[in-house]
Amino acid sequence: MNTAGSGIKFIVCIMAAVMMIMAGCASSSSNVYTYEQTMRAQAVDTGTVESVKSIIIQSSNPPVVGGAIGGVTGGVLGSTVGSGHGRDVATIVGALAGAAIGAAIEHEAGTRNGFEIVVNLDSGRTIVVVQEADVPMFPGDRVRVLTAPDGTTRISK
Repeated sequence: MNTAGSGIKFIVCIMAAVMMIMAGCASSSSNVYTYEQTMRAQAVDTGTVESVKSIIIQSSNPPVVGGAIGGVTGGVLGSTVGSGHGRDVATIVGALAGAAIGAAIEHEAGTRNGFEIVVNLDSGRTIVVVQEADVPMFPGDRVRVLTAPDGTTRISK
């Protein structure tokens, strides 16, 4: 059995699993609640959507984990190429390329499509809420504005 090949496959599988877990960590969806948000009273306002603008929601965390995992994976894969100084160069190039690819994957996993929604509340106030674009919203839609005690606000139909 080729133990180097098995080790590489193991590392690649771990990297893929971590990336998939990270992709599902954070959400600003109107349909997704964290456990901490359950069983807590929220203030409810009603209003009418004035405008909807498509935006990109990007994670504020730098892509560190993906770069580190990619770097290790790339280094291990590079170390299986060539011999002597060529192997050293391949290891370094593999580590750098893996780090860049891993960081790019993590960055992409932390990017979601969203809406900037302007709502004219029935109380006369106008608010803007940014959330994931998981529920279509259009000007003129009647909506509920849910505000949690921590200030987190979401709009639902």
